[in-house]
Amino acid sequence: MNKTVTINRLATGVPGLDDVLGGGLPEFSFNLIAGPPGCGKTTLAHQMMFALATPQSPAIYFTVLGEPPLKMLRYQQQFEFFDDKSINQVVRFISLTDDMMAGGLKQVLRRIVDEVETQSPALVFVDSFRSVMLASAAEGRAYLNLQHFVQQLGMLMTSWQATTFLIGEYFNEADANPVFTVADGLIWLSQSVQRNSMVRKLQIMKMRGQPTLPGLHTFRIDAAGLRVFAPSRVSIATPSVSAATDSNERLRMGVHRLDDMLGGGLPRGYSMLVAGPSGSGKSILAAAFLAEGARCGETGVIAAFEQVPNRSHTPILAELIHRGSVGLVNNRAPDLSIDEIMLLLVSEIRRLKATRVVIDSLSGFELALAPTFRPDFRENLSRMIAALAAEGVTVLMTSELEDRYTDLRFSPYGTAFMTDAIIVQRYIEVDSRLLRMMAVVKVRGSAHSDELRLFSINDDGIQISDMLTDQEGLLGGRPTKKGARDLSPLTAENPHA
Repeated sequence: MNKTVTINRLATGVPGLDDVLGGGLPEFSFNLIAGPPGCGKTTLAHQMMFALATPQSPAIYFTVLGEPPLKMLRYQQQFEFFDDKSINQVVRFISLTDDMMAGGLKQVLRRIVDEVETQSPALVFVDSFRSVMLASAAEGRAYLNLQHFVQQLGMLMTSWQATTFLIGEYFNEADANPVFTVADGLIWLSQSVQRNSMVRKLQIMKMRGQPTLPGLHTFRIDAAGLRVFAPSRVSIATPSVSAATDSNERLRMGVHRLDDMLGGGLPRGYSMLVAGPSGSGKSILAAAFLAEGARCGETGVIAAFEQVPNRSHTPILAELIHRGSVGLVNNRAPDLSIDEIMLLLVSEIRRLKATRVVIDSLSGFELALAPTFRPDFRENLSRMIAALAAEGVTVLMTSELEDRYTDLRFSPYGTAFMTDAIIVQRYIEVDSRLLRMMAVVKVRGSAHSDELRLFSINDDGIQISDMLTDQEGLLGGRPTKKGARDLSPLTAENPHA
């Protein structure tokens, strides 16, 4: 009977990284943290080291021809994860510069072996491993020397039951290097600059013995260190309607007559798109949706990408946020990703146990993203809607829509099919006045009104009125009275012709 070996997984202490790794870092693994200069390799290594090092599992950080330990610590101590009490207690820094200069790879390996045998660390870091490779080139037969060095180091660290990290500067993940083959794990960091934004990404190119989340994952470096924004595990193909199929409950929208137009309200767990031109009342409808939830004892979350709710423009919503009935997500960083916004939303949803979510607006959301993410906005938005549905919330999204009267569109992104319900708002001209009209275009799996209704906005919010039954051609923007005919110039001059 074969026994399965269980590999212990270490919590890295980096938010989101354990999810990307598939549950944590395998204990006693031999890992490479690589990428170009400035992408956060050393910061990531220190953050993991301070999170993992304990008196029972001490760490040694070797530096090779890179920054002196004192200079490195000067900058790393600016981060919240840094613990000066750990230095020389559970974390030790050792410079290998003199060993490299004196005896090359053999002397470096000998020094590492001596230190590890003496101190029995559970964690070993070698930074920068790129320096080892460059130094080996000067010795001749660089590839063979380095391959032998890496294989010996890997075997020794595993036999000593130490989890090892080699930090190296590499400009291309395709760089030929034996360490890529020997390593159990390969964490690749990168950064790109577009316009006024810089986006950092992380990829697990290799991790033996466990499934990892594929693809590139954005991360941010702030005062707390690295935060990785792991995407939701919810499949894009998961229909958002699935969250509502177990309940026949309908939510009130907070706008008189709108519930009737929706066939009794918006089914709980649905996602709704409210599309219309600027000033048509989308944000006011969204605020009414959240306010009605608060009146019913529900909490909500709003992601504001255009105008932040305030007492001048949206006093009811501003009061709900002040009272804590509605959570506000308002991130103005120039390098946002959908995964980061999704993490902020889910955190607020779970903190408040929210059941209603508003995204105002998709147009502002797209502009808030770093340029590198905009080409994939449609795909990522679909994934976000599915993830929110999995949280069991009811979602209302607004979308800026240019009032083009030559066609009937509901979203500039082709995302209307992703949502369960659609409300469209438009302007029409009647008797030289600009009026607003509203219609329910879609409520999946439910009967709903097909009426085009006028509405107005006053201090009490949106007021839906009657249909213009004596007008036709409303969707064209310039309706005419039924039965009225425009005579052509020829007919007008000679009605008997």
